[in-house]
Amino acid sequence: MKKVIITALALVPALASAQSLTNLTTLLNSIKNLVDTALPIVVGLGLLAFFWGLVKFVFAAGDEEARKGAKSMMIYSVVALFIMVSIWGLIGFIGGAFNINQGGDLSVPGVQGL
Repeated sequence: MKKVIITALALVPALASAQSLTNLTTLLNSIKNLVDTALPIVVGLGLLAFFWGLVKFVFAAGDEEARKGAKSMMIYSVVALFIMVSIWGLIGFIGGAFNINQGGDLSVPGVQGL
């Protein structure tokens, strides 16, 4: 109970100046820009991992253990790419179904009339 009271008292200044949420908006826009930048890089790394496994598979022609390791690397990278692109598409589909605008800046709603 003591923690709840301390947390509530800590949030009172934020609630009193709820109209000026520019810091929160700036933080959310920074996180969005970071994710927008990192997403193609991570997908590119997954594709690079697949091609690295392919090269290892081709050059390990005589060694069955090396071929097995390279094959598992290719399978894992294809699964990772599938998951990343599927989630990306699922978010786009859900955003389109609920008519949520994608892209642009994020906005945090404020309190009107204060």
